[in-house]
Amino acid sequence: MPAVAIIGAQWGDEGKGKVVDYLAAKVSIVVRYSGGNNAGHTVINQYGEFRLHLVPSGIFYPQMTGVIGNGVVVDPEVLLEEIESLRRAGVDTSHLYISQRATLIMPYHRLLDGLEEESRGEGSLGTTRKGVGPAYVDKAARLGIRVGELLDPPTFRQRLAQVLEQKNAIISGIYHAPALSLNEIYETYCSFGERLAPHICYTEPLLQEALGKGRMVLLEGAQGTLLDVDFGTYPYVTSSSPAVGGACTGAGVSPAHITSIIGVFKAYPTRVGQGPMPTLIEGEIQDLVRERAHEYGATTGRPRRCGWFDGVAAAYAARLNGFTAVALTRLDVLDVLPRIKVCRAYHYDGQRLEEFPASISVLEQCRPEYEEVPGWLTSTAEVRRWEELPPQARAYVEQIEELAGCPVALVSVGPRREQTIVRRPLL
Repeated sequence: MPAVAIIGAQWGDEGKGKVVDYLAAKVSIVVRYSGGNNAGHTVINQYGEFRLHLVPSGIFYPQMTGVIGNGVVVDPEVLLEEIESLRRAGVDTSHLYISQRATLIMPYHRLLDGLEEESRGEGSLGTTRKGVGPAYVDKAARLGIRVGELLDPPTFRQRLAQVLEQKNAIISGIYHAPALSLNEIYETYCSFGERLAPHICYTEPLLQEALGKGRMVLLEGAQGTLLDVDFGTYPYVTSSSPAVGGACTGAGVSPAHITSIIGVFKAYPTRVGQGPMPTLIEGEIQDLVRERAHEYGATTGRPRRCGWFDGVAAAYAARLNGFTAVALTRLDVLDVLPRIKVCRAYHYDGQRLEEFPASISVLEQCRPEYEEVPGWLTSTAEVRRWEELPPQARAYVEQIEELAGCPVALVSVGPRREQTIVRRPLL
């Protein structure tokens, strides 16, 4: 059986958690392959409502194995709190595993994240200050400490002492903040290691064995393609690779196994933090959309900027990832709008652009070319069959399909698992 990648196609917050939760009933393993607890996937099912920051969204199925892959940066305190909250709700977490090769978020990462953001002043990037970026910096600089090292306390202490000496020199010498205590961090993280030990293993052989036996593996992305460190709106991006290439390196799965790549689009894009958003909705309509959908960050609580569907960005994400199908979420949020705009191109310096610009300065000056389409002004929340959607809603979905250049296979009309219309099978 193949591996299936679930990829955010916009600036994150597209509803990947619901899509993964819906599809996980048919798979053996769900792997979270990138990011850290700067991502929040909201899932609503029979257990309640959850905002998962590190645990894969398929954890609610007892037959499914959840894996936190090597490409994730793990704050062990956050992970333990998440595991405990799931247990309190009656969710079995014994089938959750963490890659020994995943990088740890340390207290100095969180501290430096905040200090660096403050030092940027008006040029801040709008990070979540969770320590994710600094942890990825250390990973690339070969200063990262891995999850597996928690199982070997003497080696962990030695590595921590070496790294902390450098970090304290920066914390105290540059930012004039109090140095961190080696003993406090060591003891705290050793206690985390003892509690997480049953979950820590070599996850790559587990995945490879499952694929070899014909079991289906779902690769769950975090954030979105337009936040990819290479292909997003740099420098207003995340520190990892949410695009499909990151699924291979972040999970330890060969590209040859990935036979289906599902792009998750929201019916209107949103963005948290800084950076350009060409199709930003202005005024009362944005307020209406935000409040109807409760568009506030699952991790930070910050209000999300809301925009009209951006066909230029959609086509870019689809080509970059090679989407084989699209899952479209939050269509029901648009039920109350009499007219809806769709961006088909940008205008910049007298030119009409159909390609997504690499230059942030160009993107900031792009003005969208809109096509306005009629809304449907009726609730879609109880619709379960494609044919039962209002004709205007079907036309809107088909227009997104045309702009993205790949079929919309699944349409979500609400946050609950059952509020899903399947046009064609995804698995």
